[in-house]
Amino acid sequence: MGTRFLPATKALPKEMLPIVDRPTIQLVVEEAAEAGIEEILIITGRNKQAIEDHFDRNPELEDLLRTKGKEEDLEEILKISELANIFYMRQKEPLGLGHAVFCARSFIGSEPFAVLLGDDIVHASVPCIKQLIDVYAEKGQTVLGTQRVGWENVHKYGIVDTDDPDSPVVRVKQLTEKPSREEAASDLAVLGRYIIDPAIFSILEQTAPGRGGEIQLTDGLNTLAARHPVWAYSFTGRRYDVGDRLGFLEATLEYALRREELAPALKKFLSSLQRR
Repeated sequence: MGTRFLPATKALPKEMLPIVDRPTIQLVVEEAAEAGIEEILIITGRNKQAIEDHFDRNPELEDLLRTKGKEEDLEEILKISELANIFYMRQKEPLGLGHAVFCARSFIGSEPFAVLLGDDIVHASVPCIKQLIDVYAEKGQTVLGTQRVGWENVHKYGIVDTDDPDSPVVRVKQLTEKPSREEAASDLAVLGRYIIDPAIFSILEQTAPGRGGEIQLTDGLNTLAARHPVWAYSFTGRRYDVGDRLGFLEATLEYALRREELAPALKKFLSSLQRR
């Protein structure tokens, strides 16, 4: 529901909030496309029609841009509809991340699949999900994208219990959803990127609601880890939690500072703020 961004998200899906001039969901889809993923299913909910409209063609806008000679803008919006074959499925009730993943079972079938959460964007030289795909190619089992988050932040994330949290690829013993600092086995957190074996679907079908009364993907992954190896991979890149207001502001500033046409003026403005 995007309640942390009210009133902006009263009528606008939180996934459509822009990082500079690109909706967050577009950055996630671009990451998947750059990793070679050609078919994408977006799980949506009520009042999220704007997401579908964004990735669709808009002939009236295209004609207007042609008429005004704005060829660069036209090329930019045409690219959006050509990123991948995008499909949509509505989660009729907000029953949790595990349930949202379960909604994709008919689309996925019996293949391993990637999950990218819309609240997390990652700036990396190699797309984050591509890094996980490469680990899956080596291990042949479920891979979770992780990073260290600091002990003061473990209560915000699913935390990995493993024998060697300092190694880049480790086998998962157990996951704990949003533990207290005292309960946490490490500060290695799962951060919105997964490659998952399709065996998860039969598990999620039998998974009872857990924390918050929702069907937790963490609970399903724990059951999967008891049957098959599940791996945690510490990916390379700068990850932003854009579902958090401060994380959203950090992402907006840093993405703007990476833009040649914006960086000089923005740096000058930020320097002026420090002198006030």
